Amino acid sequence: MSPQSLKFIPEPRTVAIVGCPFSGGQHRLGVDEGPIHLVNAGLGQQLKDLGWQVEFDGHHQFEDISAACQSDPPIGKLKNPRLVSNVTEAVAKVVGGHAAKGQLPLTLGGDHSLAMGTIAGTLSKHPDAVVIWIDAHADINTPESTDSGNIHGMPLAFLTSLASSGNLGGVVTDEVRPFSWLDKIHLPTSRLAYIGLRDVDAGEKAVLREHNIAAYSMHEVDRYGIGKVVEMALDRVNPGRRAPVHLSFDVDALDPTVAPSTGTPVRGGLTFREGHYICERLFETGLVVAVDLMEVNPSLKDAESVEQTVAVGCSLVRAALGETLL
Repeated sequence: MSPQSLKFIPEPRTVAIVGCPFSGGQHRLGVDEGPIHLVNAGLGQQLKDLGWQVEFDGHHQFEDISAACQSDPPIGKLKNPRLVSNVTEAVAKVVGGHAAKGQLPLTLGGDHSLAMGTIAGTLSKHPDAVVIWIDAHADINTPESTDSGNIHGMPLAFLTSLASSGNLGGVVTDEVRPFSWLDKIHLPTSRLAYIGLRDVDAGEKAVLREHNIAAYSMHEVDRYGIGKVVEMALDRVNPGRRAPVHLSFDVDALDPTVAPSTGTPVRGGLTFREGHYICERLFETGLVVAVDLMEVNPSLKDAESVEQTVAVGCSLVRAALGETLL
């Protein structure tokens, strides 16, 4: 399928790179450096070479937001709740603004809590969008079920309304509601599909079963092959192949031998080709309207591993935006 066949992105096709050097949703330093490394690796020019017009207005540093959240004590178990909420709300406005102009937002993280903002931004323009979430982790813990309190493990709970801004882990108040901006955002669980899961908390497993969420672990990838799994996921959430698709890709979905520089690596992940096939196939549908690439952490591992992970990240983005093998 040619790049011109994208259903929701008008000509001339423009990708808006949204750099989000943010690490507040988890405890490991360095993930905020991921976007800078990806851009410095020449990602913008690579996308131009694919025929895209590229808009990049620099990395959104969020200094003012961080300064305003210097006092950010936990709410229940949640760490940095005000900071994460304020940053993700800002991201939602940026992503939504690009989407409203007919551009395809490409958000480079940063930790995966940012998806609260990216998906909310997509839904502001495409309220019927479906989400394909590529990750080793389900990231659907609630404030009650989380053990760590790290919000990068909770974005889908807030987006699907399984978590309430009025009850953050047993702290019920009308005064402390940092995520109230999400109250009007709702991603039905029927429009969410996972691929690549292999490290899912007990509480998350219960949520996936209770809500019958389309979830394809590495067991299904092994059993059916990645081609079949992608079609199974699309059949569940986008059976008519008509709804817009938001792709949110955490590099830890890949096996650590493929992408070692990430904060929560888990053995037994997707191969290089399996990860790329997902991106290629979703682009072939002509329905992709937004792409996230999250959790590249250049502060982890040696320089060679960092270079490898950044190169793989750029390659995944190119595949999601139309690069083909032939």
